[in-house]
Amino acid sequence: MTHQVITSLHSPHVERVKALLGSRGKKLRREESLFIADGLQSLRSALDPQIKSAPRIEKLYLTPSGEGKLRDEFSSEMIDVHEIIPVTDAVMAAMADTESPQGILALCRYRPLTLEDIVNGSPARLAFFWQIQDPGNAGTAIRTADACGFDAVLFSEGSVDLYSPKVVRSTAGSLWNIPVVEDLPLAAIVDLADSGAFSVLAFDGSGSRQLQEITPVKPTIAIFGNEARGLPSLPDSIEKVRIPMKGHAESLNVASAAAIALFHLGIAGSR
Repeated sequence: MTHQVITSLHSPHVERVKALLGSRGKKLRREESLFIADGLQSLRSALDPQIKSAPRIEKLYLTPSGEGKLRDEFSSEMIDVHEIIPVTDAVMAAMADTESPQGILALCRYRPLTLEDIVNGSPARLAFFWQIQDPGNAGTAIRTADACGFDAVLFSEGSVDLYSPKVVRSTAGSLWNIPVVEDLPLAAIVDLADSGAFSVLAFDGSGSRQLQEITPVKPTIAIFGNEARGLPSLPDSIEKVRIPMKGHAESLNVASAAAIALFHLGIAGSR
Protein backbone atom coordinates (compact mmCIF):
# COMPACT_ATOMS: atom_id res chain seq x y z
CA MET A 1 0.00 0.00 0.00
CA THR A 2 1.38 3.40 -0.97
CA HIS A 3 0.19 6.66 0.61
CA GLN A 4 0.30 10.23 -0.63
CA VAL A 5 3.62 12.03 -0.33
CA ILE A 6 4.18 13.60 3.08
CA THR A 7 5.39 17.17 2.68
CA SER A 8 4.67 18.69 6.10
CA LEU A 9 7.34 18.70 8.80
CA HIS A 10 4.49 18.66 11.33
CA SER A 11 2.96 15.41 10.10
CA PRO A 12 2.02 12.90 12.84
CA HIS A 13 4.37 10.46 11.08
CA VAL A 14 7.29 12.82 11.62
CA GLU A 15 6.43 13.34 15.27
CA ARG A 16 6.12 9.61 15.91
CA VAL A 17 9.42 8.75 14.29
CA LYS A 18 11.19 11.58 16.13
CA ALA A 19 9.71 10.39 19.43
CA LEU A 20 11.07 6.87 18.87
CA LEU A 21 14.49 8.24 17.95
CA GLY A 22 14.73 10.92 20.62
CA SER A 23 16.46 10.91 23.99
CA ARG A 24 13.23 9.79 25.67
CA GLY A 25 12.48 7.18 23.05
CA LYS A 26 13.60 4.19 25.12
CA LYS A 27 10.38 4.10 27.17
CA LEU A 28 8.23 4.31 24.03
CA ARG A 29 10.30 1.66 22.24
CA ARG A 30 9.93 -0.71 25.19
CA GLU A 31 6.22 -0.09 25.67
CA GLU A 32 5.32 -0.62 22.02
CA SER A 33 8.13 -2.96 20.89
CA LEU A 34 8.90 -0.54 18.08
CA PHE A 35 12.13 0.94 16.77
CA ILE A 36 13.49 2.79 13.77
CA ALA A 37 15.96 1.38 11.24
CA ASP A 38 17.48 3.71 8.68
CA GLY A 39 19.71 3.37 5.67
CA LEU A 40 20.23 0.81 2.96
CA GLN A 41 22.45 -1.49 5.01
CA SER A 42 19.79 -2.16 7.65
CA LEU A 43 16.98 -2.40 5.11
CA ARG A 44 18.82 -5.03 3.09
CA SER A 45 18.53 -7.33 6.08
CA ALA A 46 15.07 -6.16 7.14
CA LEU A 47 13.66 -7.01 3.70
CA ASP A 48 15.37 -10.41 3.67
CA PRO A 49 15.55 -11.64 7.30
CA GLN A 50 17.38 -14.86 8.12
CA ILE A 51 15.51 -15.87 11.30
CA LYS A 52 11.81 -16.39 12.06
CA SER A 53 11.94 -14.14 15.12
CA ALA A 54 13.36 -11.19 13.16
CA PRO A 55 11.76 -7.75 13.60
CA ARG A 56 9.20 -7.00 10.92
CA ILE A 57 8.73 -3.82 8.93
CA GLU A 58 5.51 -1.96 9.72
CA LYS A 59 6.05 1.13 7.59
CA LEU A 60 8.61 2.18 5.00
CA TYR A 61 9.35 5.89 4.68
CA LEU A 62 11.07 6.58 1.35
CA THR A 63 12.24 9.60 -0.59
CA PRO A 64 12.27 9.19 -4.39
CA SER A 65 16.01 8.51 -4.33
CA GLY A 66 15.66 6.10 -1.41
CA GLU A 67 12.95 4.15 -3.17
CA GLY A 68 15.11 4.00 -6.28
CA LYS A 69 17.97 2.47 -4.28
CA LEU A 70 15.70 -0.22 -2.85
CA ARG A 71 14.13 -1.08 -6.18
CA ASP A 72 17.56 -1.40 -7.76
CA GLU A 73 18.30 -4.26 -5.36
CA PHE A 74 14.97 -5.87 -4.51
CA SER A 75 11.97 -7.09 -6.45
CA SER A 76 8.69 -5.20 -6.27
CA GLU A 77 7.16 -8.22 -4.51
CA MET A 78 9.59 -7.83 -1.58
CA ILE A 79 9.02 -4.07 -1.30
CA ASP A 80 5.35 -3.53 -2.17
CA VAL A 81 4.10 -6.00 0.43
CA HIS A 82 4.93 -3.31 3.01
CA GLU A 83 3.11 -0.08 3.76
CA ILE A 84 5.09 2.56 1.84
CA ILE A 85 4.89 6.20 2.83
CA PRO A 86 6.62 8.56 0.35
CA VAL A 87 8.25 11.62 1.92
CA THR A 88 10.16 14.62 0.65
CA ASP A 89 13.88 15.06 1.29
CA ALA A 90 13.08 17.78 3.84
CA VAL A 91 10.72 15.51 5.76
CA MET A 92 13.27 12.69 5.75
CA ALA A 93 15.93 15.07 7.06
CA ALA A 94 13.58 16.08 9.87
CA MET A 95 12.85 12.48 10.82
CA ALA A 96 16.23 10.82 10.44
CA ASP A 97 18.79 10.48 13.23
CA THR A 98 21.77 10.85 10.87
CA GLU A 99 23.26 14.02 9.36
CA SER A 100 23.14 12.64 5.81
CA PRO A 101 20.09 10.36 5.55
CA GLN A 102 19.95 7.92 2.65
CA GLY A 103 16.24 8.45 2.06
CA ILE A 104 15.29 5.08 3.56
CA LEU A 105 13.74 4.67 6.99
CA ALA A 106 11.62 1.87 8.46
CA LEU A 107 9.35 1.60 11.46
CA CYS A 108 9.92 -1.93 12.78
CA ARG A 109 8.24 -4.07 15.41
CA TYR A 110 10.15 -6.68 17.39
CA ARG A 111 9.03 -9.54 19.58
CA PRO A 112 10.84 -9.56 22.95
CA LEU A 113 12.56 -12.92 23.29
CA THR A 114 13.29 -14.88 26.47
CA LEU A 115 16.12 -17.21 27.40
CA GLU A 116 13.62 -20.06 27.22
CA ASP A 117 12.91 -19.20 23.57
CA ILE A 118 16.61 -19.56 22.84
CA VAL A 119 17.35 -22.67 24.90
CA ASN A 120 14.35 -24.49 23.42
CA GLY A 121 16.07 -24.19 20.04
CA SER A 122 19.01 -26.35 21.26
CA PRO A 123 21.71 -23.71 20.65
CA ALA A 124 25.37 -24.68 20.38
CA ARG A 125 26.94 -21.25 20.93
CA LEU A 126 25.63 -18.29 22.93
CA ALA A 127 27.28 -14.99 23.87
CA PHE A 128 26.28 -13.15 27.07
CA PHE A 129 27.23 -9.52 27.75
CA TRP A 130 27.00 -8.19 31.28
CA GLN A 131 25.96 -4.54 31.68
CA ILE A 132 27.37 -3.35 28.36
CA GLN A 133 26.89 0.42 28.21
CA ASP A 134 28.32 1.59 24.91
CA PRO A 135 25.93 1.41 21.91
CA GLY A 136 28.78 0.82 19.47
CA ASN A 137 30.11 -2.08 21.52
CA ALA A 138 26.66 -3.66 21.78
CA GLY A 139 25.98 -3.36 18.07
CA THR A 140 29.42 -4.67 17.17
CA ALA A 141 28.92 -7.62 19.54
CA ILE A 142 25.70 -8.59 17.78
CA ARG A 143 27.31 -8.22 14.36
CA THR A 144 30.35 -10.27 15.42
CA ALA A 145 28.27 -13.07 16.93
CA ASP A 146 26.29 -13.22 13.70
CA ALA A 147 29.48 -13.39 11.63
CA CYS A 148 30.92 -16.15 13.83
CA GLY A 149 27.85 -18.37 13.57
CA PHE A 150 26.55 -17.98 17.12
CA ASP A 151 22.94 -18.89 17.81
CA ALA A 152 21.95 -15.86 19.90
CA VAL A 153 23.30 -12.88 21.82
CA LEU A 154 22.14 -12.29 25.39
CA PHE A 155 22.39 -9.03 27.32
CA SER A 156 22.06 -8.59 31.06
CA GLU A 157 19.92 -6.22 33.02
CA GLY A 158 21.47 -2.77 33.07
CA SER A 159 22.79 -2.99 29.51
CA VAL A 160 22.26 -0.41 26.79
CA ASP A 161 18.93 -0.33 24.94
CA LEU A 162 19.45 -2.70 22.01
CA TYR A 163 16.90 -0.89 19.85
CA SER A 164 18.37 2.59 20.20
CA PRO A 165 19.36 4.19 16.88
CA LYS A 166 23.10 3.84 17.50
CA VAL A 167 22.91 0.16 18.42
CA VAL A 168 20.66 -0.67 15.47
CA ARG A 169 23.03 1.13 13.11
CA SER A 170 26.10 -0.58 14.63
CA THR A 171 24.63 -4.05 14.04
CA ALA A 172 24.77 -3.37 10.28
CA GLY A 173 21.65 -5.46 9.76
CA SER A 174 22.53 -8.38 12.04
CA LEU A 175 19.42 -7.75 14.18
CA TRP A 176 17.56 -9.59 11.42
CA ASN A 177 20.05 -12.48 11.33
CA ILE A 178 20.55 -13.53 14.95
CA PRO A 179 18.17 -13.54 17.95
CA VAL A 180 18.90 -11.13 20.81
CA VAL A 181 17.59 -11.20 24.38
CA GLU A 182 17.50 -8.20 26.69
CA ASP A 183 17.39 -7.78 30.49
CA LEU A 184 18.60 -11.27 31.34
CA PRO A 185 19.68 -11.79 34.97
CA LEU A 186 23.19 -13.15 35.43
CA ALA A 187 21.63 -15.74 37.74
CA ALA A 188 19.94 -17.34 34.73
CA ILE A 189 23.34 -17.98 33.14
CA VAL A 190 24.70 -19.31 36.43
CA ASP A 191 21.78 -21.75 36.54
CA LEU A 192 22.70 -23.05 33.08
CA ALA A 193 26.30 -23.49 34.20
CA ASP A 194 25.21 -25.33 37.35
CA SER A 195 22.93 -27.61 35.34
CA GLY A 196 25.88 -28.93 33.31
CA ALA A 197 23.94 -28.47 30.07
CA PHE A 198 26.34 -25.72 28.95
CA SER A 199 30.02 -25.07 29.29
CA VAL A 200 30.09 -21.45 30.51
CA LEU A 201 33.30 -19.47 29.97
CA ALA A 202 33.89 -16.01 31.42
CA PHE A 203 36.55 -13.93 29.65
CA ASP A 204 38.76 -12.24 32.20
CA GLY A 205 42.41 -11.23 32.37
CA SER A 206 42.86 -13.38 35.48
CA GLY A 207 41.69 -16.57 33.78
CA SER A 208 43.63 -19.73 34.55
CA ARG A 209 43.44 -21.02 30.97
CA GLN A 210 44.16 -19.27 27.71
CA LEU A 211 41.66 -19.06 24.89
CA GLN A 212 43.68 -21.23 22.51
CA GLU A 213 43.53 -24.08 25.03
CA ILE A 214 39.74 -24.20 24.77
CA THR A 215 38.05 -26.57 22.33
CA PRO A 216 34.26 -26.55 22.67
CA VAL A 217 32.89 -30.07 23.10
CA LYS A 218 29.34 -29.21 24.18
CA PRO A 219 27.00 -26.21 24.04
CA THR A 220 28.95 -23.16 25.17
CA ILE A 221 28.13 -19.74 26.59
CA ALA A 222 30.81 -17.04 26.43
CA ILE A 223 30.49 -14.24 29.02
CA PHE A 224 31.93 -10.74 28.63
CA GLY A 225 31.93 -7.97 31.23
CA ASN A 226 31.22 -4.28 31.52
CA GLU A 227 33.57 -1.86 29.73
CA ALA A 228 34.89 -0.28 32.92
CA ARG A 229 34.14 -2.76 35.72
CA GLY A 230 34.67 -6.09 34.03
CA LEU A 231 32.74 -9.02 35.50
CA PRO A 232 31.12 -9.48 38.91
CA SER A 233 31.98 -12.38 41.22
CA LEU A 234 31.17 -15.69 39.56
CA PRO A 235 30.78 -19.24 40.95
CA ASP A 236 33.27 -22.03 40.32
CA SER A 237 30.91 -23.61 37.78
CA ILE A 238 31.92 -20.82 35.41
CA GLU A 239 35.51 -21.09 34.17
CA LYS A 240 37.54 -17.93 33.67
CA VAL A 241 39.49 -17.76 30.41
CA ARG A 242 42.01 -15.14 29.33
CA ILE A 243 42.98 -13.88 25.91
CA PRO A 244 46.79 -13.78 25.74
CA MET A 245 48.42 -10.51 24.75
CA LYS A 246 51.94 -10.18 23.38
CA GLY A 247 52.29 -6.42 23.37
CA HIS A 248 52.06 -3.80 26.09
CA ALA A 249 48.33 -3.00 26.06
CA GLU A 250 46.80 -3.26 29.51
CA SER A 251 43.52 -4.71 28.25
CA LEU A 252 41.25 -5.16 25.25
CA ASN A 253 38.09 -3.26 24.45
CA VAL A 254 35.12 -5.56 25.13
CA ALA A 255 34.07 -5.60 21.48
CA SER A 256 37.62 -6.50 20.43
CA ALA A 257 37.86 -9.23 23.05
CA ALA A 258 34.52 -10.61 21.96
CA ALA A 259 35.60 -10.67 18.31
CA ILE A 260 38.68 -12.75 19.15
CA ALA A 261 36.85 -15.12 21.48
CA LEU A 262 33.76 -15.60 19.32
CA PHE A 263 35.88 -16.31 16.25
CA HIS A 264 37.78 -19.00 18.14
CA LEU A 265 34.69 -20.57 19.70
CA GLY A 266 32.48 -20.28 16.66
CA ILE A 267 34.89 -20.90 13.79
CA ALA A 268 38.55 -21.64 14.52
CA GLY A 269 38.16 -23.87 17.57
CA SER A 270 35.20 -25.80 16.18
CA ARG A 271 36.82 -27.03 12.94
